[in-house]
Amino acid sequence: MRTNQNIPFLAAFSGIVSVQTGAAFAKTLFPVVGSEGVAALRLGISAVILFLIFRPWTWTLRQSGISYGAITLYGVVLALMNLLIYRAFAYIPVSIAISIEVMGPLTAALLTSRQKTDLLWILLSAIGMFLLAAGDINNTIDIRGVAYSVAAALFWGIYVIVGKKVSGGGGRSVAAGMLIAALIAVPLGTAQAGVALLAPEVLLTGLCVALLSSMLPFLLDVYAMRWLPSRVFGVLLSGSPAVSALAGWIILHEELSLTQCGGILSVMAACAGCALFARPRTLS
Repeated sequence: MRTNQNIPFLAAFSGIVSVQTGAAFAKTLFPVVGSEGVAALRLGISAVILFLIFRPWTWTLRQSGISYGAITLYGVVLALMNLLIYRAFAYIPVSIAISIEVMGPLTAALLTSRQKTDLLWILLSAIGMFLLAAGDINNTIDIRGVAYSVAAALFWGIYVIVGKKVSGGGGRSVAAGMLIAALIAVPLGTAQAGVALLAPEVLLTGLCVALLSSMLPFLLDVYAMRWLPSRVFGVLLSGSPAVSALAGWIILHEELSLTQCGGILSVMAACAGCALFARPRTLS
């Protein structure tokens, strides 16, 4: 029984490691196909493979109690979350973009809570943002990257909420949502990169990115969110900045100052603390 109880934790953590490693590999394609091109590869390849594996056309939504609106919103959120964070990667280091993006789940949790300790998590997150900016000794932070990261944070917060609602469909939910996301991202990526998307080496790297960043982590997320409370899932998400910093350092050779590392730790502490101790609002 204990092993079975630990499986959702392992799934969630494995998903975080996978998606952040995939994000670092994705950035290596930016000089060739651009950020929208990478998003198109990631979502397009994932959609085709998942569609064939899970055959969502054989699935009746009523059987799982999931609405067409929820699945559509899930797909739109997946597309925007990916497009925006890749745009951010084009301007700032991966770890800094992810540190800002995790503020989305943090904000979602804070908005559903009413405790004095919430001020502590807000303070920690603010300190983290300040340290990230103050420690930018190499002038790696571009305001455009920050803006895209903030927008991506908004949709990551929505993703956690919507993902919980469609998790009952398992892999079929992910396959259907990914198809909708691909219908949004692929035309944009094609307009930016054109035939460069079809180069064999680009397609091969795109397949790796799709496996690491979309197919595997989103399947693991759906499984984890089905069995884990939202607050526990939020705690695990708080580890994303550290994982992305390590992946960026190994794969992209992105270096952070000690001050910025402190900022990442502060953001992680805010997300973890909020997810652990925040309580949902109650109707008066």
